[in-house]
Formats: sequence, structure tokens, C-alpha cells
Amino acid sequence: MKPIATITIVLLTAVAAAHALRLVFGVELIVGSTAMPMWVSVVGAVVPGALAVLLWREGRNQGA
Repeated sequence: MKPIATITIVLLTAVAAAHALRLVFGVELIVGSTAMPMWVSVVGAVVPGALAVLLWREGRNQGA
């Protein structure tokens, strides 16, 4: 697996984990004067998490 793919997987996993932690602990996020709804973190956890898994699987399959 190329180093850039590994770095991307780590960053996507970190983003997904941060959103998942926000969901678990119920942290309120305010941007400017707008409170971000919790569903934003659902999308923010699922999409990058899925991309990280897909990229990891693709890199694993190319090495075989």
C-alpha cells in the first residue's frame, strides 16, 4: 500500500472517530451562532468511516 493511502486511511478514521465520540458524549457544537445538529455527526462518522474501510480493502487486495 502506498504511503499516501495509509495517511488518508488514518485521517479518515480520525474524522470518523471524532464524530462518533461527539455522538457518544453528546457534545454540542456551535459554529458561529448556529448549533450543529447531531445528524451531521452521523453522516460525518459513517461516510469517512466507510471510505477508510473501502480504501483499506482496496489496498489490501492489490497487494495479493
